[in-house]
Amino acid sequence: MQNYLDFIGEELKALTSIPSPSGFTKEVAAYLMKTLEDMGFEPELSNKGNVFVTIGGEGNPLVLAAHVDTLGAMVRSVKDNGRLRPTTLGGHQWPTADGENCTIHTRDGRVYTGVVLNNEPSAHVADSPVERKEENMEILLDENVSTKDETLALGIQPGDIIAMDPRTVITPSGYIKSRFLDDKLSASILLGLAKCVKEESLKLSRKVSLLFTVYEEVGHGGSVVAADTKEMISVDMGCVGSDLGCTERMVSICAKDSGGPYNYDVTSALAEIAKEEGVGYAIDVYPHYGSDVEATLRAGFDIRHGLVGPGVYASHNYERSHMDGVKSTFVLLKKYIQK
Repeated sequence: MQNYLDFIGEELKALTSIPSPSGFTKEVAAYLMKTLEDMGFEPELSNKGNVFVTIGGEGNPLVLAAHVDTLGAMVRSVKDNGRLRPTTLGGHQWPTADGENCTIHTRDGRVYTGVVLNNEPSAHVADSPVERKEENMEILLDENVSTKDETLALGIQPGDIIAMDPRTVITPSGYIKSRFLDDKLSASILLGLAKCVKEESLKLSRKVSLLFTVYEEVGHGGSVVAADTKEMISVDMGCVGSDLGCTERMVSICAKDSGGPYNYDVTSALAEIAKEEGVGYAIDVYPHYGSDVEATLRAGFDIRHGLVGPGVYASHNYERSHMDGVKSTFVLLKKYIQK
């Protein structure tokens, strides 16, 4: 087990090191394709950029889906003072990014560093605190620019991608701290599951495929799946917070979110396996959440659906989880695809 957990940790560091806000995911998709090919699988890249791979089994097809697109921003305009006005990609929370380092990616492949700040960040200057909302935020380039023309001369223009630094850390006590644990942590778990299936020649109870989507944060990542799909489980972050049972050291099983209830039988089966395996778990309701599999349902697919994931605290912030939650999620999924 420990070798798979170590592998998942290394894959998390690799995935979070690749900037991939929604709409800017070619590099992370290429990484997934190569990683799965190196394991001996035959992944496919869809037109929209999703990565799909069947890892074994026959009949009653099940898809496990995680997303590798993240929150981020885009250059809305270049200001007269040479700084960048941003626009949000996904449910980005600007108060959590104030003071964060970032990179700006131009369409001709140049990369610049910068910092996200509100437009009056100096405590010794501001007459009152600035509300940290999008129109008050700007990107300061780490370049000697002070005019719009100087910034444009760098090749930066509206539509360029702004990616926040992930700052990924796994502590000796097992805590995982990073931006974009939603959902690169679960994507890493699925890579660990694929590695386990290959190395242990696991006998699967059904045809099992993995789907890595690239537009989940903007609502349509899972809108297309294989036509033969009978069941799909989103493997995404589990919520941790007020009046929820899940902690960072558990696997969360979602019974309902903003899109309504998940399939009762699927949810019950997942909970029963978690109980049998003795892993820490909680069944919870997420009030402000949507998943890839709900996009699949809205697209008209007739499937059973579920949602599980390791507990993640401070979602859409600098997030935190724990390797115990990773282990619980891994064990649950491994047993589910064998029963």
